[in-house]
Amino acid sequence: MMSNSRSPAARAAASAVLTDAPAASNTVRFWVIVAITVLLDLVTKALAVEHLVPRHMPHEIIGNVVRFTLAYNPGAAFGMHLGPASRWIFAGLSVVIVGVLLRATGELTRTSRLAAFGVPVIVGGAIGNLLDRIRLREGVVDFIDIGIGTTRFWTFNVADTAVTIGAVCLVLALWREDQALQVAAKAAGASGAGGQGGGTS
Repeated sequence: MMSNSRSPAARAAASAVLTDAPAASNTVRFWVIVAITVLLDLVTKALAVEHLVPRHMPHEIIGNVVRFTLAYNPGAAFGMHLGPASRWIFAGLSVVIVGVLLRATGELTRTSRLAAFGVPVIVGGAIGNLLDRIRLREGVVDFIDIGIGTTRFWTFNVADTAVTIGAVCLVLALWREDQALQVAAKAAGASGAGGQGGGTS
């Protein structure tokens, strides 16, 4: 990941990389991706609630490995729970996290297509689960059940999948930016050294 203390050469390289393009969140494309992610999440959850009854009854999709099993999660991902107020605590945290994410990645989404895709996918996933927490007393609708035999992963949904995919895109974007800055800094350092060497007698 990037260090907060960059050399002058690295800062100059970073400035050179920036473009006049707007942050992704200021584009129509960003919000279209958010809307598609939220819509896909809501539609699949509605289908799960309608067809995967009764609750906790597995429906095999790919043998016993991939199943659809309707469940409600009143807490956060991976079954985290903070008591009766979990629903509203995690709803509030979701809003805060989305706000921080948009502020922290504004510059990165101007220069990275991966980030410009990953961030709205994360936002869409967060909104999808947030809507469940607001409208459903039982909690977030989960239905994707993966595992082997009795060894199962936590049941999740399309919103959780979107957040995971977006997070991977964001990590890769940050890694690529860091690699590009290191290369640019080395090139700037080599150029400066060459110039100083050429000026000596």
